[in-house]
Amino acid sequence: MFALEFPPINEILRWSDLFPSFNKIAIITVSAALIGSLIFLLAGNADGSKAPKGVRNFAEAIVEFIEGQIIMPTMGRDGLGWTPFLLSIFSFIYLCNVPGIIPVLQMPATARMAIPLFLSLLVWVVFIGVGFKHQGLGYLKNSLFPPGVPGPLYILVTPIEFISTFLVRPFSLTVRLFANMLAGHILLVTFALLTKELVQGGNIALVPVGILPFFMLVFLTAFEVLVAFLQAYIFTILAAVYIGGAAHPEH
Repeated sequence: MFALEFPPINEILRWSDLFPSFNKIAIITVSAALIGSLIFLLAGNADGSKAPKGVRNFAEAIVEFIEGQIIMPTMGRDGLGWTPFLLSIFSFIYLCNVPGIIPVLQMPATARMAIPLFLSLLVWVVFIGVGFKHQGLGYLKNSLFPPGVPGPLYILVTPIEFISTFLVRPFSLTVRLFANMLAGHILLVTFALLTKELVQGGNIALVPVGILPFFMLVFLTAFEVLVAFLQAYIFTILAAVYIGGAAHPEH
């Protein structure tokens, strides 16, 4: 008799603390920060008089990607000063996402709400701060009372603009990253369990059937590599859009 028992959702998302308040998610998060920092520290200390190679070449490729594919299309040349901030966000999120497909770890840190929420609130504080820095109190006026709207419509437009700009943005950034990474993690767990139960369940007739969820598991694992990159890219480019819009409302 074939019976698949899916583990409680708490077992998929939590592990016993290694020591008080420090578990696998904490390890992944701290490791992501340390690995990202180490890469760019080593690249910065490399000999700049020679053609870039190794870690320096890798770091420069990432910087060029952030500047060319995220900052220039959304913020223009004036936004190049934000390269370190956006580079840090992209690298950290990607390094938190990738462990979802690494054996033993097999969990993206961003599949827990705390990490995406913290990053979203950080971006929220930054783009609001940038708005007040560049526009003063006019930032609220430009955000809540967009030009070109007939006066009576502000009764509807202003509350909508307030909710979408100051409330929905951090919420949507959080949920988009968290939900995508959590969904991918649950799918991988599901097909891994199906493969295990069909192959090791004791019914020889079901062993060949186990090939199907195994191939799906392999496909989803490869797909999650792409998702890990895309989610880091989407979060970072939206952050750039929000910061650029706060600094230059005419854009």
